[in-house]
Parts: sequence; C-alpha cells; structure tokens
Amino acid sequence: MRTYSTKESDIERKWWVIDASGRTLGRLATEIAILLRGKHKPIYSPHLDVGDYVIVINAAKISVTGNKLTNKTYYRHSQYPGGLKSITLERILEKHPARVIEYAVKGMLPHNRLGAAMLKKLKVYPGAEHPHQAQVKGDREGGAD
Repeated sequence: MRTYSTKESDIERKWWVIDASGRTLGRLATEIAILLRGKHKPIYSPHLDVGDYVIVINAAKISVTGNKLTNKTYYRHSQYPGGLKSITLERILEKHPARVIEYAVKGMLPHNRLGAAMLKKLKVYPGAEHPHQAQVKGDREGGAD
C-alpha cells in the first residue's frame, strides 16, 4: 500500500458561478471558501492549492440577518497614532458591495501565502454581468447554487 500524494499535474480547476442574490453572507462565504480551498475534491491536500475558480455575481443583493447592517463594523488602522478607521456594513454595501464577500471569504482561508493564492481565484461582481464568459462555457462549467 502506497500513500497518495497530490502533484501539481493532478490538479484540474473548474469555474463556478454563484448567484449571491438573497443568500445569507456567512453561509455563502463558507461555500465559496470550500470551493477555493478544494475541500470538495478527493485530491484535497492542506499544503497545496487544489481549489477552483469562483465567480460571484449580484454581490450587492446579499442579505444579512438581525441588525448586522447597522451594528457590524469593519476596522482598519493606518499604523499612525489615532489612525483607527471604521465603516459599517450598510456603508460598505453602498460604496463597494463586492468587498463584503471578499472580507468574509478572506477570513475563512489560511492566513499565509497559500491563502493569498486562493483568494486570487475569487472574482466578485456587484451586478449580474461578468467578463469571464469564455472560461465558463462548455464542459468546464460548474454551478454550485
């Protein structure tokens, strides 16, 4: 009996198109993170990027439960004294709706170079249009709904 080890040549990437309209933010982000990491594949290996490409459309129509629109706050710091900035979920959905999904998925991926490589395979668009029609046509099309 020999132990199977996944090689770069064994990795076959698919393209998944996910419609975010009416979907709950956390549940959708979990599904996206699983596809990006490749945990849905039998060749999954934690030290390799075996995941697929994910296109998320209608990111502006995402839903959240409870009072998260007004109470959930995203923070960042400029590294200068007094440089703490904050923005609510409601404001960020108005200005940059794609970033909400990107932030949620980024927190679910590994916090290293491997996670950064996985995050590059995520494409989020606020509307229904996306420029990746050529990659999604034919037998490589996925449809996780």
